[in-house]
Amino acid sequence: MARILSAVSLAALLLTASSAMAASVNIQISDTHGLPVARAVVALEPQAQLHLPASPLPQNAVIDQRHETFIPLVTVIRQGGEVVFTNNDTTMHQVYSFSPVKQFEFEIDQGQKSQPVTFDKAGVAAIGCNIHDQMIAYVYVADTPFIAVTDANGRAVIGNVPDGAWRATVWHPQLPPGKSTPSAALTVSGTAADFALAVPLVAAGPGTRRMHMGDY
Repeated sequence: MARILSAVSLAALLLTASSAMAASVNIQISDTHGLPVARAVVALEPQAQLHLPASPLPQNAVIDQRHETFIPLVTVIRQGGEVVFTNNDTTMHQVYSFSPVKQFEFEIDQGQKSQPVTFDKAGVAAIGCNIHDQMIAYVYVADTPFIAVTDANGRAVIGNVPDGAWRATVWHPQLPPGKSTPSAALTVSGTAADFALAVPLVAAGPGTRRMHMGDY
């Protein structure tokens, strides 16, 4: 009996120690006016060599087209993931990307869907339509499993982050073109950590969209 209790106690101790080595990072992203920023992508990269776990990010995603709009605006997938484009609009679209991350071009007629497009390079790919210049979407291809997208309140949580030194990088479609991506150091220790950052944004509009198309 004593040996059984000892084994149970040891297992509980190991479980507690293991849990203490990983934290939930609570994220708050705002703009320079203090307003919450939705749809910001926050990625954590370790400052030291670390064996990263398998990515929980989706391997497959769908970007739809309705009312001459790509839905959603921002899609996050793991590196090597695939995206299928569907057309539930009332017109044909010519979908393309000239981004270094992925280059392609094809037509999708009303009610049709594309073959899967594989994104095997990490980074951000801007997607457009040759027929409708106002249409824009972004595919964020992540090479880290520690990533999240902020909600309407500018908040997100990244779970199971190991203790240590990290760098948090924030990407958003309305970041100023040509500027470096905002980032900051983060130390994770214990069961929870907080990360807050104010990022500069530019007003969304057709001109902004065209400038960003050249950046990704």
